[in-house]
Amino acid sequence: MTDAAVLDEDHPTASDQPLLRAHKRKRLILLLGVGLIAIAACWWIGSTLVAVDSESTGDAYTNVEVSQVTPLVGGPVKRVLVVDSQPIHAGDLLVELDDTDLRLAVDQAQAALGRARRQVRQVRENDANLAGQEDVREADQATARADLLRARADLDKAVLDEQRRQRLAGPGAISQEELSDSQTAVRVAQSAVSQAMARIAAARAGRASAGGARRANQALFDDATIETNPEVLAAQAGLNQARINLARAVIRAPVDGVIDQRRVAVGQRVQQGVPVMIVVPVENIYVEANFKEVQLSRVRLGQPVRITSDLYGSDVVYRGRVTGFAGGTGSAFAVLPAQNATGNWIKVVQRLPVRIQLNPAELKAHPLRVGLSMHAAIDISGAH
Repeated sequence: MTDAAVLDEDHPTASDQPLLRAHKRKRLILLLGVGLIAIAACWWIGSTLVAVDSESTGDAYTNVEVSQVTPLVGGPVKRVLVVDSQPIHAGDLLVELDDTDLRLAVDQAQAALGRARRQVRQVRENDANLAGQEDVREADQATARADLLRARADLDKAVLDEQRRQRLAGPGAISQEELSDSQTAVRVAQSAVSQAMARIAAARAGRASAGGARRANQALFDDATIETNPEVLAAQAGLNQARINLARAVIRAPVDGVIDQRRVAVGQRVQQGVPVMIVVPVENIYVEANFKEVQLSRVRLGQPVRITSDLYGSDVVYRGRVTGFAGGTGSAFAVLPAQNATGNWIKVVQRLPVRIQLNPAELKAHPLRVGLSMHAAIDISGAH
């Protein structure tokens, strides 16, 4: 039998079967080797010519700055008009509080404002009364001066009379009683002078007191009208605050978005400053991609990013841009930092969050929610 007969595949004999199987195995091994070489070549071309111009990570998630809905006044809840996952617009009514106490506060503030206006008018009218009192004290002072002049004149006359009687008493022309009367008259006149001087001092002090009281009263309304008086302004501010508090009994949405984490119910008494729900502005969602530190040497602000989500798969591609880098790695702000002073520290490649802004039109066409897994690839071909 010749070799040609042995290798004739069209008409193999039983003795030719082992040779044919070995030949087929060699062909399969050859094809497999060629395929592996082709795959390796494609991987090398992609890693050296394509991947070098991009940095990618699957450690990326959607995020957003949520808006807290916080009551600015406390009170019982009368109505709740939203539920979790409900889309809302800025200004929509979310919660309404019972405003009975707040309306009473407005009424009290209005009464306080009216009382302040009347008090200011009373103070202005008191100025005329105090001016009259000042004039009366001035007249008293003038009267006291006149009394002093008269008392001094009486004293001078009494002294002259006493001196004449002293001269007449020597030769016995008058009695001792008349001399004593003249001396008494001198002392009475001196006392009258002292009293007049005291009345002048009292009148002067009274006028000064009346002037001080008037100036103090004028200080309450000088350089101001009734409406611009500090007391009225303070009462008006109290009324404005009461009206603002009344308006705050109606809680509205601060931004467009979706309601989440609602923690309020009808009949509950909410406290000022305690959040009752959040609004997630889904139209402002961005991607926070955690790149390894060794990937960021050529990453710059403004570089384009190709993003896909696990929600829609690779068929939906978002095109974003790098807009910021975090101030530190995740481990740097952890409760237990990675650094260890005992010497048992093991170096681990750190990841730095990179903020990526999405295209609003693409985000509107394919909405996302916070916390979804994303894949981000930054084009660094233009970096130097």
